Amino acid sequence: MSPIKFLRRHWSNIGLFSAMVAGAYLIFAWNEIVLLQKLLLFNFIAVLIHQFEEYSWPGGFPALANILLMKSENPERYPLNQNSSMVANLIFAYGFYLPPVFFPNVIWLGLAPVLTGIIMQIYGHVLYMNIKLRTFYNPGVFAVIFGHIPIGVIYIYHILANNMTNLWDWLLAVVCMIAFFFLNFFLIELKLLGDKNSPYPFDQDQMKGKRFDVEKKLERARR
Repeated sequence: MSPIKFLRRHWSNIGLFSAMVAGAYLIFAWNEIVLLQKLLLFNFIAVLIHQFEEYSWPGGFPALANILLMKSENPERYPLNQNSSMVANLIFAYGFYLPPVFFPNVIWLGLAPVLTGIIMQIYGHVLYMNIKLRTFYNPGVFAVIFGHIPIGVIYIYHILANNMTNLWDWLLAVVCMIAFFFLNFFLIELKLLGDKNSPYPFDQDQMKGKRFDVEKKLERARR
């Protein structure tokens, strides 16, 4: 298996390793870094766990996205496929969540992924997806409930309590969040890399999930 093929298939597992490395750094550098940096590093770890939850264990998100949300007739490869999901999610984690860790005092830069974790993920996973599936859990909910939400609440409380933010920070953060989602998940993942004849279909275990029983959940949603 070539390195790029391995990456397409296992990027979310590699992400879990990255989360472990980030967690180890957090432990050893705890007394050397400021609170905002700790929170942003926790947020980076949370998104990596989120991606692992969606694509590896319990997995099954590709089927939920392509079948339940986008009504695809060729769900193994369209509109999401192995390549498009890899590219979009690597950009999301390492290009959107990681840079704020190095610039914790640039509030709007850190606030953008924090708001994404609270607003976009609550709407997408906790509300919309669960309502469609008629369940209380779908792959990604664990990271939202125990990661993105508490981290976001503490982050926002801290910057407000210490007068570290202004209106421009909030405006820039919201604009950055919306623009990033449009460019990354709509333009890049769906339009540029989405292909009805994509040579990068998801494997069957990615479609079925390891513990989520996607087929049963989808059948219940159809009823």
